[in-house]
Amino acid sequence: MTGPGVPHELRLRPPRTDGGVGVDATPDNGERIDVPPPHEAYANAPDLRREIHRVLALEAERDGRRAAPGTGSPAGTTAAERVRLLRRAALMDRLALEAPGPGPVAAAEETAGQLVLHDRRHPDLVAGPHRPDAITLAAARRYVRQEYAAWTAAGRPGT
Repeated sequence: MTGPGVPHELRLRPPRTDGGVGVDATPDNGERIDVPPPHEAYANAPDLRREIHRVLALEAERDGRRAAPGTGSPAGTTAAERVRLLRRAALMDRLALEAPGPGPVAAAEETAGQLVLHDRRHPDLVAGPHRPDAITLAAARRYVRQEYAAWTAAGRPGT
């Protein structure tokens, strides 16, 4: 559900000089999110073919079609799920950048939205400066780039 009345679309403004705090009900369409451009965000990404195979393997592990290494705690499971969502969303974003037709773009937007929704439920796993609850799903692909860049900068934890 979206709309200006939905709490995840509200953005707090910096404190006002009169001591009050304003609320900006304007959803962030992504233009205010300062993230690395795709060529920088994905500079350390595996080539597309290798990443497709890795993401397919992660999907097979999740679905039980392939044995997965034990993750231990439920928190580890949540982090592993986040890595899967992040890698899948980044892969779809990269594919849409390579061939920007309606199908690839829709797939990139859908998988990016899934990452945003996951991160809204698990904000402790977010690595970048822009929080998932501070953007609309329209800005989700830019959010994926932010998170992928932060994830690779941190040494790709959880893989």
